[in-house]
Amino acid sequence: MFFMKFNKKTAVYAASISMLTVTGCTLQQMVKMAKNQQLTVTPSPLEVHADTVSFESSFTLPVKMLKKKKTYAASFTYKYGQQKLDLGEMEFKAADFPNAKKEEPKLVKKFSFAYNENLKKGDLVGMGSASNASKSKTKQTPEFPMAKGLITTSRLVRDLYYSIVADHGYDGREELVPTNLQFFFKKGSSVLDKAEMESTNGKDFQAFVAKKNVTRTVTITGTHSPEGLEATNDTLAKGRANRIEGYYRTMMGKNNYSKGSQDSIRFVQKTVVKDWQMFKDTLNADTKLTVDEKKEILAVVNGSIVDFLEKEKELQKLKSYKYLSTKVYPRLRNARTEVFSVKLKKTDSQMAILAKAIVEGRASQDTLTSEELAYAATLTPDLKEKEGIYLAATKKSGNWQSYNNLGAIYLEMARKQYDQTKMSEFADKAITQLLLSVKQKETGHAYANLASAYMMKSNKAQCTESATKAAALSQDEDIRKGVNSLRAVWEIKEGKYDKAVSSLQNGKSDDAMVKFDLALALLLKKDYEKAKVAFDDATTANDKNGLAWYGAAITAARLKDGDRLGNRLQKAIAVDGNLRAKALEDLEFMNYWNTDAFKAAVK
Repeated sequence: MFFMKFNKKTAVYAASISMLTVTGCTLQQMVKMAKNQQLTVTPSPLEVHADTVSFESSFTLPVKMLKKKKTYAASFTYKYGQQKLDLGEMEFKAADFPNAKKEEPKLVKKFSFAYNENLKKGDLVGMGSASNASKSKTKQTPEFPMAKGLITTSRLVRDLYYSIVADHGYDGREELVPTNLQFFFKKGSSVLDKAEMESTNGKDFQAFVAKKNVTRTVTITGTHSPEGLEATNDTLAKGRANRIEGYYRTMMGKNNYSKGSQDSIRFVQKTVVKDWQMFKDTLNADTKLTVDEKKEILAVVNGSIVDFLEKEKELQKLKSYKYLSTKVYPRLRNARTEVFSVKLKKTDSQMAILAKAIVEGRASQDTLTSEELAYAATLTPDLKEKEGIYLAATKKSGNWQSYNNLGAIYLEMARKQYDQTKMSEFADKAITQLLLSVKQKETGHAYANLASAYMMKSNKAQCTESATKAAALSQDEDIRKGVNSLRAVWEIKEGKYDKAVSSLQNGKSDDAMVKFDLALALLLKKDYEKAKVAFDDATTANDKNGLAWYGAAITAARLKDGDRLGNRLQKAIAVDGNLRAKALEDLEFMNYWNTDAFKAAVK
């Protein structure tokens, strides 16, 4: 038989044993009562926004569960695969809840953790623990579920890329070139002398007509000098214009113009009668008369005398009149002829052939102008051929347009890559050329293209900086809309859905992918009715975009419209079969997995 001798020391020991026993029972009782704890997580399932999973936990304990000098805590863990992520805990200390015997202790706390693709499939679980004040003694509850799974709808955002080619500067439209000729007549005559026809003016005219330039109009202005018969013969100016038109037609006949060519030319005759303006212009151009003499002459012409002939009589009184009559007046007895002929241009096929020869080194770079070479690049749909032409253009001119356009072609090549590594390589090539363009001149074109290239590289800082510069430098509406669309992609990724909606509404609204991102932003900001309309708009713009149909199905699920969900999901899977497996795991549809509409869509 075992006896314990009682003394002060043993009394203390016995008291300690008793307290531990009581404490143990109390903690066990708290753990047992924890079955009635109320814990809610919002949102549930969890959702990822802006590369972060955030949630709020509201935790309520039953009345009388939290004992004096005790602590109850719930730890939060995100489990994925064989791994787990500890997120912290919510702790109830008895001292903080003095009315725990009458009132339910309640705590609300926010949690968050960084998201990566490894966390895509996982669950939020909790575990309660009751402990004494010093936490030397602890009792734990079984693990309990808090939120099932993770919704990743925000990750559906699509990157946007634009390539903006600078204008080639070449005008392929018909261009008219003016050619000016003059024929002079003797005083009082509208006869074209042989000497005049054999003069330099005459020979220039004959050579021009002989070239058979395609001509649209010939405008002939007949004039006269101010004196005597010249001024009183009202038909003289008209006769001179008639004579030159006749001469022009005769020369066309001698050069075997076809009837169609002759008839296609529009002749316009004008006459200048009793008008001092041509006299003034000729006087102003004269270099022999002094400034004072010119002032004296103009004083008469601009004076109070109204009658044309009376003015001329006043001029006859001037010392400079002899010079006027022999040197100035003869220049006014003419028929000025302005011919508008079609500028000779290479055909598109000629430019395409010559551009290829330049690229292959079979022709000199001077064979085409910089504008023609840039235009030739637009004549082929082949990106490799475009690359060669723009490379040649950078060597020929080295202007900002050529570097920008070469960079834009590399962007187009990058967009066609399914392999991310190859896309990145072409984006690097684009950046190199675009920075050379900016070095030549900072333009909205180059910075807008840089924004797309940096988006391909997932470089947010450089992308947004380039987009901002593009908007500041360019008044081009297409460029401004493009960079607004690019900004919106980052705003969605950052969870700034209101800003994204505004940016996209001011973006390239005719772009089917912009329509999709806009619909997604509306969905993520929980504006479901507008998202419903926007996804319909996106699918109308491109009915081969499976994600647009899929987003429409998610919107229907949130609106609790099972029939619409099934219809849209069926169309999504018809376009992209990979969406079947996604839908079967997507917690957006968890409440519909067992419905006939959902089953019919994924069968």
